This record gives sequence, C-alpha cells and structure tokens, in this order.
Amino acid sequence: MKLSPINAQAGIIGFESPASEYVQSTLDLDELLIDHPSATYFASVDGDSMVNAGIFPGDILIVSRAAPIKNMSIIVANLNGVFVCKYLDKVNRCLLSASDDFKKYHISEGDEFQIEGVVIRSIRLHVPLRKSL
Repeated sequence: MKLSPINAQAGIIGFESPASEYVQSTLDLDELLIDHPSATYFASVDGDSMVNAGIFPGDILIVSRAAPIKNMSIIVANLNGVFVCKYLDKVNRCLLSASDDFKKYHISEGDEFQIEGVVIRSIRLHVPLRKSL
C-alpha cells in the first residue's frame, strides 16, 4: 500500500487530489499497527457497550497479549465463556462499559475470568468487510 505524506481534511471537495503532487512511499499496516506480531490477534466487535470509547459494532480490534494490563485498560476477556470488550478496573475488580446503558460487572470468586489481551488499536469499518474474520 502506498502512503501520501499529507493530512486529509474532511470537507474539502471539488478539486484535484492534494496528494497528486507528492511522491508516494510504501506503508506496511502490520509494521505501523502491530508491535508484537506473534502476540497479536484481530477481533470483530459485536454490541454497542463501548461506543463512547470509540469502539462501534462491526469495528475490528487489534488485541495484544504482550501489552501491559494497566488499570482502566480496554481489554478483551473471556468471562464465563463469553468474550467481552470492556475497561478493566483493577482497583475495584470490575469490568466497565463505555456507555451509561450498561452496569459495571464485579468479578467474583465464582466467575471464570481470563484476560485475552489489551486492545491497542481499533479500526473503523465504513463499509463492511467482504469476508468475516
């Protein structure tokens, strides 16, 4: 993929592309977006509990098992057999949504809970993928 060294402003229309006068350089999305390839995977988003964090249904998450898990990291976890994407409140041992429509979930001793990684990036899909992940 080629990258033009310009900043695109939304709302400019009606004239030749400002990128036409720039020399293009190669862009490797893996190199740009993934720090630890062997510890990284992609996941698709289902549900709207994280929309206020900028994560929308249909988006693609880039999840790292190598990234440090900090308080209030956005994580992907397996909670009682269901994969969830939430903020991790390590201090209060609970999972938080980025929407007021969802209650926080306190992780209890009886829960099966496994952190699968930290969300390091998300990709907004303005047109759905032709294939599923």
